[in-house]
Amino acid sequence: MPIKYIPYFPEPIEGQAILDNFTRTLRYKGNYDVKEKLRRGMPYYEVEKQETVGKNADGNMIIRGECISACAYLREKSIKVDLVYIDPPFASGADYAKKVYIRRNPKVAESIAKAEEELDVDEFKAFEEKMYGDVWDKEKYLNWMYENLVAIKSVMSDTASIYVHLDWHIGHYVKILLDEIFGEDNFINEIIWQKTTAPKAQSKQFSNIHDAIFIYSLNQGYVFNQQYKPYSAEYIKQFYRYTDEQGRRYRISDFSQNGQGEGKFFGKKFIIPAPGKHWIWSQEKINEGIKSGKIVISSNGIPGLKRYLDEMPGDPLRDIWEDINGLGPQSKEDADYATQKPEALLERIIKASSNENMLVADFFGGSGVTAAVANKLNRKFITCDIGSNSVQTMRDRLKTDGAQFEVLEIKDGVSLYRNPVQTMDKIKSLIPGLKNEDSLDAFWEGAISDSKLGMIPVYVPNLMDSSTKLLDEVLMNRILHEAIPELDPSVKKVIVYYVDITDKAAIEKFIRDDDSTLVQIELRDLKEILDDVVVNDYAEFTCARQEDGFVITLKKFVSDRLTQKINEFNQKTEANSKKKAFHSIVISDNGLELIEWLSVDFTSADGEWHSDSEIKIDKNGYISVNGTKTKNLWNATIRSEKKPLRLKIRNICGDETVWKI
Repeated sequence: MPIKYIPYFPEPIEGQAILDNFTRTLRYKGNYDVKEKLRRGMPYYEVEKQETVGKNADGNMIIRGECISACAYLREKSIKVDLVYIDPPFASGADYAKKVYIRRNPKVAESIAKAEEELDVDEFKAFEEKMYGDVWDKEKYLNWMYENLVAIKSVMSDTASIYVHLDWHIGHYVKILLDEIFGEDNFINEIIWQKTTAPKAQSKQFSNIHDAIFIYSLNQGYVFNQQYKPYSAEYIKQFYRYTDEQGRRYRISDFSQNGQGEGKFFGKKFIIPAPGKHWIWSQEKINEGIKSGKIVISSNGIPGLKRYLDEMPGDPLRDIWEDINGLGPQSKEDADYATQKPEALLERIIKASSNENMLVADFFGGSGVTAAVANKLNRKFITCDIGSNSVQTMRDRLKTDGAQFEVLEIKDGVSLYRNPVQTMDKIKSLIPGLKNEDSLDAFWEGAISDSKLGMIPVYVPNLMDSSTKLLDEVLMNRILHEAIPELDPSVKKVIVYYVDITDKAAIEKFIRDDDSTLVQIELRDLKEILDDVVVNDYAEFTCARQEDGFVITLKKFVSDRLTQKINEFNQKTEANSKKKAFHSIVISDNGLELIEWLSVDFTSADGEWHSDSEIKIDKNGYISVNGTKTKNLWNATIRSEKKPLRLKIRNICGDETVWKI
């Protein structure tokens, strides 16, 4: 259970215009329930520090957990953020996968290095693993998004603004939510980002080549720095037609503005401005301009101001951005992360809406691009995501950039199997007898067949949707009065799993006091299944003292999870290969090609991890040592300056296991 609930705002929610547009205009199931959740507040859980990289004087954070719980933590610590960028799920209906590459086995790498051969990229073996599912019921998505946006608003500073990155799937609905939460008067812009210049041909529609980014502020005192882009060649040719003796391009612009004014001396000549106009400079500044050559007099006696191209900031940005392309597969920024956005996009946003030393936050951190760019631009950062792959990607990226930060984990009772969608798939396979049942509404995960009771529908909370993890009276009321009445009359029992519960005795009493159904309701704790989801990998290694420290040599690595995943991939690929040649993925006896990253802690044998020495192996087989990229192949060892106390190994799918030495 949460330690406590933290109000979204200091003043009570009661009496405010909560969900007025949302409930009146959209009329979605469950949107009235959101009011109750907002009144209760954000769940605040214990937060455990996993690692500190560098001294971290600025308090930068990577948080593994959900947006709402992360905001509760920030509220509890009285931390306010100055700029928010979020790239949440788009409700696109798509599943996003990560390509997992089998690394070069160190024994093979040794022979390659001796023969001075080049690595053959075409020989790389890989399989795909689902990262997250962006498949939502529209009503649930909007309720979920409303809670997240209100939570984010609660941690924004008075000068903060928020950028919400979406597309055509759901953006127009979220715009209504943003109008209500932040106020229509605090809408700043809708940015149209043209993400590609090479659209795919469509037979019955125009090609979709843009995303939308909605910008809102907390009030009218928000930070905004005008951004510019270089002038086009056509513009320069048309307007900057002149070149001085030094080869500098310039144009002649009007030296007057609207408003009545007196004549002034331009050199020895006294010139009166046109009726209704005045000269833009004082007499003293005009004298300096004539002397320096900044002011020129035309053949018909009209003053003009010489504006040099190299002194101009550029063309002021408008709300259509066509000059930043999405990431291609060959991009140097590519982190093998689905939905990754380019650094140039975030650089523009961060420069426009924050100043140096301000705090930038991203509560759907993904590949960590927001934090990485914020760090490079001398801003502080907080980034958050629920998936372990995301947190690892962000952590490694920021480590390589030389950033300093803490890695925190919200202890909400959910032990995730890499990410929520994979955990959900794993849970369903661990519930005895659970099978899909076409006759059931999507509310139910499936059903169990019982010889006496018949079909028993099973409810499992969606770990992607934080609003479903807590079993409270609001959710129980929905089960009693919406979900159960829709079941076949022959159903005698249902099973309801929960991750967290407000008070089990109180919920059971609530069920008993309700006389709307005769269906038996059994409550089960999902954490009992979640605890069995993650199984540690196995490793054999030696540790030897040398003159310059210690060296750990890996002898064998076994991952039952990966072996099962690769076997499933081989079977599926072989079944779909038909007449094509099929080459299965075969793992060596020592299994070292399943290792992506390893780290040594010689500071502490327990508690917070200290990555005193680390090696990361990229998909090409080359290693980064303590964040520095090299052109060396891994040789199955990792060195330690002092006696190592613990070894941590991450496999190629992102599972991490720790061994004491």
